[in-house]
Amino acid sequence: MKIAVNKAHFPVTVLGPGRRIGIWLQGCSIRCKGCISQDTWEADPNREMEIDQLLDWCRQVAQNGFNGITISGGEPFDQPQALSALLDELLQWRNRSGLDFDILCYSGYPLATLQSRHHGILSKLDALIPEPYADALPLGNMWRGSLNQKLVLLSARGRRRYTQYVDAPAHAVGKRIQASVEQGRVWYIGIPDRGDMEALEKRCAEQGVRFSDVSWRQ
Repeated sequence: MKIAVNKAHFPVTVLGPGRRIGIWLQGCSIRCKGCISQDTWEADPNREMEIDQLLDWCRQVAQNGFNGITISGGEPFDQPQALSALLDELLQWRNRSGLDFDILCYSGYPLATLQSRHHGILSKLDALIPEPYADALPLGNMWRGSLNQKLVLLSARGRRRYTQYVDAPAHAVGKRIQASVEQGRVWYIGIPDRGDMEALEKRCAEQGVRFSDVSWRQ
């Protein structure tokens, strides 16, 4: 089965505890105002890849150890069959290898909607951050973009690993954004505060560095 992927990166250290594999899926029907990942909105068949190929990459980059996998987007639940198949493969890898990594997923859908429509997928996750991003609300708790978003623990592993972070403030740790340069592009990963990206763009322009294309506006 194929899944549409915007990008994948390792290590991610700002979207969940520890060193993580980050997978951003392509396509989002929710399109929250103020989203910083608008490049993930459009469905794009050219972004599709075999799930087995994605798993091979995960195994390769994680050879020296990792703590978890974070799935974001885009909207992962806009590809429910592919998302479910990906989670099945990740769980099989975890069970067969004896590795103790957790799986965290973001979604812009309300928790009640996910519980009603995708209960089976939720049963395969350790933790979930649901609800649409609300640009009018302040920054939420750790790893959350707005105050309406909660950290939902879905498994015993999730409760062991995430309970201490449920009410942790966004600024509990110093770093919320990390940068990566890949194939001539700069990727910013994490949860910026209101105005952070515009301030970054302005500061870079003052130093003679201008962004030709950005993901936080169309």
